[in-house]
Amino acid sequence: MIEIDCFTVGAFQVNTYLVKDVATGACAIIDTGETDELVKRLQALQPAPDVQMILLTHAHLDHAGALVSLQQAFDVPTYLPRLEIPLFETLPKQGTWFGAPQMNRPCGRIDHLVDDGDIIQLGETKLHFISTPGHTPGQGCYYDQEHIFVGDTIFAGSVGRTDLPMSDPDLAQKSLMKLMGLSSKLRVYSGHGPVTTLAEERTNNPFLRFLRQ
Repeated sequence: MIEIDCFTVGAFQVNTYLVKDVATGACAIIDTGETDELVKRLQALQPAPDVQMILLTHAHLDHAGALVSLQQAFDVPTYLPRLEIPLFETLPKQGTWFGAPQMNRPCGRIDHLVDDGDIIQLGETKLHFISTPGHTPGQGCYYDQEHIFVGDTIFAGSVGRTDLPMSDPDLAQKSLMKLMGLSSKLRVYSGHGPVTTLAEERTNNPFLRFLRQ
């Protein structure tokens, strides 16, 4: 069983998550924001969370830009989808892509690369990794039996953009089909916007009409 705290941070209003294994207290941070706002908010928590790992869904600036700040505050291993390496290496110039070179960020340290089907142990909780590329070359999702953290793969009523550098709309469509093969009961925690479920999105998301034809 896990507990989830959501912190919406930064100029992009990205949802970052503190995931706690209830049995042991072990915590994972999922995504980082692009400033040190998340660090400040986590350090203000009482009692202090037992952070044991940082999990990145993908390597866009708003999801990985504050990695260095987090690693300085919490000296714990960082996990990145293996196929995200080329995008991760562009962090020092991604701000320029959006006309904001002041937002360029250093890359930080990656300790573990994850592949489709890998399992990450957080206390007594098993977090499964499913690769869902398209929005980025190697974006992926982490899930247990009840929850899934999807980055920008899918949102409540929408999906991740595929008009950005290194995006691939064909891959994104295949990834959405793959994602919808998981349990419809999963609660979806996206990189932006409110919580939803796979069942809700399968039924009502206008970008998934191709699955209902």
